[in-house]
Amino acid sequence: MSIGNRVFTKRPAFDIDLLKQYEQLPAANIADTMNRIAVLGNGIKRISSPKKPIMAGYAITVKARAGDNLMLHAALDMATENDVIVVSNEGDRSRALMGEIMVAYAHCTRKIAGIVLDGPVRDIDALSILDFPIFATGSNPAGPFKEGPGEVNTPIAVGGVAVCPGDLIIGDADGVIVVPLNDAAALLDKAMDYSKFDAGKVEAAKNGTANRAWVRKSLDEKGVEFIDNVCR
Repeated sequence: MSIGNRVFTKRPAFDIDLLKQYEQLPAANIADTMNRIAVLGNGIKRISSPKKPIMAGYAITVKARAGDNLMLHAALDMATENDVIVVSNEGDRSRALMGEIMVAYAHCTRKIAGIVLDGPVRDIDALSILDFPIFATGSNPAGPFKEGPGEVNTPIAVGGVAVCPGDLIIGDADGVIVVPLNDAAALLDKAMDYSKFDAGKVEAAKNGTANRAWVRKSLDEKGVEFIDNVCR
């Protein structure tokens, strides 16, 4: 029985043109369009310094045993330029899953779009200044095992969010979100419209034309009492 110790070499088909459009949208705007429930927990943060502000790619998923990166190595040898490798690590923080050597291979040889780890990295001084998107929970000098078992391209859970092979992964300085592949096309127009709407709200906040009437209206509807006196 290979369940729990297998690699699927194929994923659902995806659209490169769609991906390029998502690369223009901040993660926050997309998340708001999805009712704010597709965001990875903020324990997973960007630790590098990519010049390109937004990471976008299709997920290669890795289900790793705690502190073990054998299946991450397998995924690296499969990944291409439009892929983001996303690794589940059983919540382990005791060992780094990768360091400078593996990241150099991912970035320079495989030229993938980015990496998201539910676990630490090491060689943090080198990785923190790298022009390549790396999201992780922090750093740890302890290295990983390479024993397995694990899986590649099966459903996983990372940062409290389900991730399936081929899902669209968006990351920026705010964090990482997951757009299910089957929803990506339908969501794009809404996300683009919301991004324009949000930019308008920012400008109104700057120039003093923002309509704040909704605040008092909401407070009144919730029965908040305003008392014109000092609290005693």
